Amino acid sequence: MASREERAEGAIAIARDVHWVGFYENATRLQCNPYLLVDDDDVVFFDPGSIPDFPKIMRKVLDLVNPGAITWIVVSHQDPDVCGNLAVVEDVLDNPALRIAAHTHTARLIDHLGLRTPIHRVDRHGHAITLKSGRVLEFIHLPYLHSPGAIATFDRQRGFLFSGDLFGAITRNGDIFSTAGFPGTLDAFHQAYMPSNAVLRRGLARLEGLPIRAILPQHGSVIEGPNVRVAFDHLRALPCGEDCDEGGDA
Repeated sequence: MASREERAEGAIAIARDVHWVGFYENATRLQCNPYLLVDDDDVVFFDPGSIPDFPKIMRKVLDLVNPGAITWIVVSHQDPDVCGNLAVVEDVLDNPALRIAAHTHTARLIDHLGLRTPIHRVDRHGHAITLKSGRVLEFIHLPYLHSPGAIATFDRQRGFLFSGDLFGAITRNGDIFSTAGFPGTLDAFHQAYMPSNAVLRRGLARLEGLPIRAILPQHGSVIEGPNVRVAFDHLRALPCGEDCDEGGDA
């Protein structure tokens, strides 16, 4: 049987036009999940990752596209594991048409990376972008989950929610499609990184009406089909952050 590292050696198709280009880190049991959406004349790169992880991620990108074809980078929030490599990525892509999509609260912080690429502040542009094909990516602001400018991206054409850290998991399995231990695999990550159950429930409420077929989180495995509802119900009841502190309400 192939090892985790061998199974995750190349890009993995989530759908014909959506690919996982991440990796599994044994030391932290953290699966980091950049994604690439290839749509005719546009290629969208979600949460490109950190400096140490850049070679592993870019090798997988190169297997799929010419990096210069990437037209959008979506940054769900400013954490270094999500976008610490942005300055290196923009050098490799070398595309004058490249844009970074992020919330204003995130843009203020990633400005300190010294980027040349213009930042498209999604909250100032209708919380959506329209690709050249007409495909629309919708941005849902998820304040304090776990950043003031956190966003999820909904691709209505596929029914895919690129959720950032929300719905993230810490697992012992490097399989992007694994359901082992689900939904309990969501607990440790949310309890450590989300501020409270009240904040978590408010964020979930912003997503409830979307016709989600699959959730593609920044950590852990893809959540599909009936498990989407299971994940919502599980997190809605989960104490996290300050709820778990000594003397908390939960």
